[in-house]
Amino acid sequence: MDTEERCKLIERNVEELVTPEELRELLENNSKPKGYIGDAPTGKMHTGHFMTHRKIADFLRAGFHFTVLLADLHAHLDDLKSPFDLLDARSEYYEECIKGMMDATGVDWKDLNFVKGSDFELEREYMLNVLRMAADTTLNRSRRAAAEVVRYGDNPKLGGFIYPLLQTQDVFALEADVAYGGIDQRGIYMLSREILPDFGYKKPICVFAPLLTGLTGGKMSASEKGSKIDLLDDPETIKEKVMGAYCPEGEKENNGILEHLEMLIMPVLRSNDEKFVIERPEKWGGDLVYKEYSEVEKDFLSQDLHPQDLKSAVAEELADILEPIRERFEGKEELVRRAYPEGDAE
Repeated sequence: MDTEERCKLIERNVEELVTPEELRELLENNSKPKGYIGDAPTGKMHTGHFMTHRKIADFLRAGFHFTVLLADLHAHLDDLKSPFDLLDARSEYYEECIKGMMDATGVDWKDLNFVKGSDFELEREYMLNVLRMAADTTLNRSRRAAAEVVRYGDNPKLGGFIYPLLQTQDVFALEADVAYGGIDQRGIYMLSREILPDFGYKKPICVFAPLLTGLTGGKMSASEKGSKIDLLDDPETIKEKVMGAYCPEGEKENNGILEHLEMLIMPVLRSNDEKFVIERPEKWGGDLVYKEYSEVEKDFLSQDLHPQDLKSAVAEELADILEPIRERFEGKEELVRRAYPEGDAE
């Protein structure tokens, strides 16, 4: 695979790439660069995570050595979203979910390197660098960088200000050429690009994934059950959530159903050389078969495709796509109960 093909793999289906020129230079000079994604094990994983993690397949195909960081200390520092005594169980749950997502995507998760933050983030050199960064970073700069990720509130805790510095040092410690994450991570990694050269490390190339709109029409939230589909939801629960989702006839804005179709379902179907089928009675025009998302959107916006028909087909496809993840957790129900003894986390 030549440089052009490798660049196209990394560039496709992303919200932003900082910068394309740096990526091309990296791939021209490095046959096995290093990339990573950091996952703070807080709330239960959902389809928004799945959409982001599908991209890992492109990194592997492009020849990357790829690491999944289970950022347990970050999860605790972010306003105690994960209590300290639940970090191990939640990290284990996240790892199993990610492996399940790879199974569902057709990626061999054995090609991934899983590492837990607390296994290296407490080492002397790591913490010394974090303290040196803290000495040179204002509270306002730190907060501004992490505002889309960390929950500060009216009386913010100190941990939230340390959070982006740890994430910056993660890039250094993991020797990452590329940092990957959702577009909400942009502020933190722009801070990393500013800080790291002062510590003798190159700026990381940053790849940002788009974020899925929640099923209720706003931002997908781990604390709002109706806005998200958990990876372990059964088919009945998936159907209930999808059928009750915000999906006004002929409208695209804030339509989480269309976004799930465009960014998750259609890419999975294409990778399996399958089409999106909407089953309808003959009296309503019979079945509809789509090869591309644009065809679905066109019919929906022109109101030739009714929201209820679209929702029904989306619910079935999501249930099928998530089945390998549900299967992976069969017999591991106790792990989920240990990780979330009181249900969903915030």
